[in-house]
Amino acid sequence: MRDVPSRVADALHAGRVDLGVIPSIEYAAGDYAIVPGLAIASRGPVRSVCLFHGKPLQEVRRVALDSSSRTSAALLKILLRERLGRDPDYVVMPPSLAEMMAAADAALLIGDKALYAQSGLSRLDLGQEWTERTGRPFVWAFWAGRQGAASPSDVARLQAALAAGLQALPAIAKTYNGREHAELNQSYLERHIVYELGDGERAGLEEFYRRAFGLGLISRVPELRFYGGG
Repeated sequence: MRDVPSRVADALHAGRVDLGVIPSIEYAAGDYAIVPGLAIASRGPVRSVCLFHGKPLQEVRRVALDSSSRTSAALLKILLRERLGRDPDYVVMPPSLAEMMAAADAALLIGDKALYAQSGLSRLDLGQEWTERTGRPFVWAFWAGRQGAASPSDVARLQAALAAGLQALPAIAKTYNGREHAELNQSYLERHIVYELGDGERAGLEEFYRRAFGLGLISRVPELRFYGGG
């Protein structure tokens, strides 16, 4: 199937697919393994996951969450608890910045809605905030699936697909969502997104799970297990 990671995760949990790209928070919900070496991560500002706010963060009482977000919503709850020392009220809404800001003091947007937003509102880049607070990368999503779903040859093909995709980044940037976004696209894809799941990313992922568990956002801190022993 081809769908957004949150729906792929739903299909994985339901047993409709064996392997897919899932939001990192979803790994804690099942008995899964990870394809080694591949991720959607950041090592600083990510640009496509932002909290927009029209008043100082310390005055924010109500936050609208993008309904397509799961990992980002959990990360925001961690960061705001640490920054504010309290939890705002959260409401889940479709990703319309104008409607979200009409209903709340701040709005979390992800993906294109955040990356291409033309707004005078202040924004908190969640990737940057995480890395500044922890000194670690943040892993947004990765390939995972049921135990035994990926053979060594499957893993090798996925890693080869990543290598080919990296070579195609300039072409993707020029054609995605209209040529007027080509420069922004290329900067985003080449400077703000990391496609590796290295030691730093693993450490950041483990730290995320520890903090999410500490706030009751997940029921356990999952062990990172990889196809082929990773």
